[in-house]
Amino acid sequence: MRKTIGLSLMLLCLIGLISGCGTREALATAAEKYPDKPLTLIVPFAPGGASDMIARALGESAYKHLGQNVIIKNVLGAGGILGWNELVESKDDGYTLGMVDNSALLQPLYEAAGYHYPSALDPLVQIIDLPVIAVVRSDSPWNSLSELVDYAKQHPHAVKFGHSGLGNGTHLIGEMVAQNTGITLDQVPFKGTSESLAALLGGHIQLMFAVAPRMQEHVKSGTVKVIGVAATKRINDPLYSNVPTFREQGADVIFSFFWGVGAHKGLPPEIKAKLLAGLEKTVNDPEYIENMRKLGMEVNYLGHEDFVQKWLNETRKLTKVVKGSGIAEKIAEQKK
Repeated sequence: MRKTIGLSLMLLCLIGLISGCGTREALATAAEKYPDKPLTLIVPFAPGGASDMIARALGESAYKHLGQNVIIKNVLGAGGILGWNELVESKDDGYTLGMVDNSALLQPLYEAAGYHYPSALDPLVQIIDLPVIAVVRSDSPWNSLSELVDYAKQHPHAVKFGHSGLGNGTHLIGEMVAQNTGITLDQVPFKGTSESLAALLGGHIQLMFAVAPRMQEHVKSGTVKVIGVAATKRINDPLYSNVPTFREQGADVIFSFFWGVGAHKGLPPEIKAKLLAGLEKTVNDPEYIENMRKLGMEVNYLGHEDFVQKWLNETRKLTKVVKGSGIAEKIAEQKK
């Protein structure tokens, strides 16, 4: 009996070793051939938006660096949740990727997203990073953010800022400025930047936040003026180079909208290394950089390690702002 049991255990161990070797050989073969078929890049938003334009330009330049076509798949719904859920549930073979941005960090803070994207997704590389600017009407009495803050301290609730919806990044930065400087800013939600701008020009709000490319034509025409940049340094563009940062004006607030490529957590190391090398060449390809410039965007590449660190830092920062401002409660109340 003991001999029989012993032989059975040895046989099971042998089978395990053989199957383990087979698995390792299969993984090694898959990594060696990768990629040997087209890749899918999920865009969790509608065609024509920023994520979609960045992804399609990336797909056009990827073939010469990855050796395969990149198929763009728009998965719309629930503010990006459906697309990111599909990415989390995809195979960990490196053939399904997805566009990721600030919203992937924010959505789990507001509602049952299905997954906690900050930990369920692997941020591979950053492509674009656009700092937010503070904008007022050209005839506004404030020529700097510090002047507006001084006024708001003396006149609570007198300054209203517009944003693109509760919980949106343009809402969060207003809350961040208010928290950091100790002022009260009344928030007014709109359906997008265009509506916020119309309200600003009509005198219904006094302040709004946006990315620089969206305001470029209005700054040039003189209908609005920029009073601050929420970045670590001033913008190089001559149109904004004289505008001081928020930090220079006493508000310790940094915020930007970023876009990057993410993947299912747990890619095999060999496949991941090949993918990262191909993405680095693609994003830094002069043709891709030029295509982005034509769209009014400057490529701001971050490699995997730096992007992961930013991903974690932004998650902590945004979580703190959301909890301190009561935004999640306001969104829940709105849905009742």
